[in-house]
Amino acid sequence: MKIKKYLLYLLLPVMLLAVSCSQDIPNPNAATDEQILNSSEGLIGMINGMKFRYTAGGASGLYSGISANGLTTGELVILNAGNAELAQLGNGFDNVAPSNSVITNLWTNMNLLRADAQKILENAPNVIGDAGTRNGVLAYANFFNALAVGTMAQFWEQVPLSTEIDAQFSSRTAALEEAVRLLGEASSQLSSPLSAAVTSAIGTDIDLPNAVKALTARYQLMLGNLDGAFSAANSVDLGSQSVLKFDNVTPNPVFRSSLITQNVYDVSENFGLSGALAPDPADGRIAFYLTPNENSGKGFFTADDAPVPIYLPGEMMLIKAEVNARQNKLGDAVAELDKVLTKTDDIFGVNAALPGYSGAMSQDAILQEIYKNRCIELFMSGMKMEDSRRFGRPGPQDANPERSRSFYPYPNVERDNNVDNTPSDPVCPGPC
Repeated sequence: MKIKKYLLYLLLPVMLLAVSCSQDIPNPNAATDEQILNSSEGLIGMINGMKFRYTAGGASGLYSGISANGLTTGELVILNAGNAELAQLGNGFDNVAPSNSVITNLWTNMNLLRADAQKILENAPNVIGDAGTRNGVLAYANFFNALAVGTMAQFWEQVPLSTEIDAQFSSRTAALEEAVRLLGEASSQLSSPLSAAVTSAIGTDIDLPNAVKALTARYQLMLGNLDGAFSAANSVDLGSQSVLKFDNVTPNPVFRSSLITQNVYDVSENFGLSGALAPDPADGRIAFYLTPNENSGKGFFTADDAPVPIYLPGEMMLIKAEVNARQNKLGDAVAELDKVLTKTDDIFGVNAALPGYSGAMSQDAILQEIYKNRCIELFMSGMKMEDSRRFGRPGPQDANPERSRSFYPYPNVERDNNVDNTPSDPVCPGPC
């Protein structure tokens, strides 16, 4: 993918002005790649650039991932079929073309994020003298690199693990293993607190040590490494917060691009769940996620400045519940599940406030209840497509499918520039 070769620092002048500068960089409004990559201020500015790239606008990874996943799994419903690219995803199956701009934006955004991270990882050890600052910058780069790799593995069967042109592709298992490895690198770099130079420039919106543990738990679960997933989830401080922040200049993209317009998409009734998966009408998460506020937003998408969590405490509880259930520790699984069902003090306000589980004490029944609560607790988090596959829910080849795709086609922007290595698209109609 040729675009991966280039670092797009369109906002770098703003980022450089946002950090305290002790090094004289001539004409920062026209800073070159060499200047950026050879100054601590430039490398720290790139971390802020990665945060911006992942979150800003309707082409961002955050918007594209939430929107594509939600439309594929029935979390979201299209309001105006004139939004053709989103409507393709709402229709699903073979209607999702390799030219689809939503999945193209997601693919491109994640690859650019990884290219930025790789440049930081290659240059920071040689540029930043202070160990605390160097390790903080490296930890952030590894964190965003892992987030990008892990996100791609959620939506595609194979992923290029190199940012070079004509990169070879690897299995999604290898991609998830790489994400876990990168998070392990970040964890080792966080053995001491982040330096003031890092926190003052990048902020403390992300509690990086806990965010690293949370993503490790997430990706270990996706890999089926149950003990590793449980250990990582159990180590997360559930009172910590890691969020992506927005403001009137860089607004919450799902709120601004879709929910407030009343003309793009909206949430589905009952989280898109029915039958045995339908929510209890008394579930407090209905009011949180599905009920419009005064701005007509919902959930974590209620205003231009509404922050979006990177992970939720409930996700960690449900990871532990799932691990226990899959290991046939059914009593322990229900104990963790009940923490989610009865929760009234969630730090983000995601509170079911229901009685504990009273269903059958069988592995299948408990796993179904865990899946149901993942669909509700983690609504519009971008993870339902992955969850649907892992729990063996009906897919596009089955009767009454609960997802219209299992994986997406590879975008034309990749195939056109990496002809020899881009895999064949998933067969559709069929188990696509």
